[in-house]
Amino acid sequence: MTKSPTVRHRRLGRELRRLREQAKLTPETAAHQLGWSRPKLNRIENARIAVTPSAVADACDLYGVDFSTKAELVQLCKDAAVRGWWSAYSDVFTGCYIALETEATAVRAWEPILIPGLLQSEEYAREIIRATRPELTKTQLDRHVSARMTRKVSLLGSDAPTLHALVDETALRRPVGSPGLMARQLNDLLQISGWSNITLQVLPLAAGAHGGVEGAFSVLSFDEEDPDVGYTECPSGDVYIEAADQVLRLTLTFERLRSACLSPEKSAALIAAVRSSHDLP
Repeated sequence: MTKSPTVRHRRLGRELRRLREQAKLTPETAAHQLGWSRPKLNRIENARIAVTPSAVADACDLYGVDFSTKAELVQLCKDAAVRGWWSAYSDVFTGCYIALETEATAVRAWEPILIPGLLQSEEYAREIIRATRPELTKTQLDRHVSARMTRKVSLLGSDAPTLHALVDETALRRPVGSPGLMARQLNDLLQISGWSNITLQVLPLAAGAHGGVEGAFSVLSFDEEDPDVGYTECPSGDVYIEAADQVLRLTLTFERLRSACLSPEKSAALIAAVRSSHDLP
């Protein structure tokens, strides 16, 4: 389990490696001339540790980078250090998933047990967080709910990513909270599924055994040359998947699940039918 670097750190590390290789310097030679250890250079190029703007400038000078490129990389380094909105919830969010999600242009998510976090209503989220984190005080619970609702703002606006969510029918039928809560949650789902950047599909119980039985996961995609990142969560921590073959496996699993799901239109009809089966307030 590793903490994944943010998109900007990944981009910076990849570019520094490319420039070093272009200058025909081995990692050992470059590290020695920069006054770094070989492991430090490796961690910087693989975005495992942060780097200062002055260190980036020194590397650019060693690699013979032109002024314009040097200025761009130094600025990229500064941008990578900028604190995002999620930093205000550092007591809630761990790891780097929210930073990655915020910069993603597309999110593909599979959820076999719950309504996906990005699509949860406030009262549904409160019940789920209360059940999974019973040790939280009321103030802490409020903080967690507030953080989750703030996260949903990323789905709004011209820069919002596309979200393709696959949800197991079980998640729709599982009663959560007081009477009427699930009916209201499913009504929210129907409204959100009409947004232009949202695609919601349901995997029916009739599909039987499927490739997603091992648990929930997400695949995040980004602009430019940044590779996709996979993510899964378990009680002991977050797991970020960055190896190309493993990300491809998640992507293929998602596509197989998508093929087994109902169409968006039939999914909406099923959600409406299940909504009517839940107790109304």
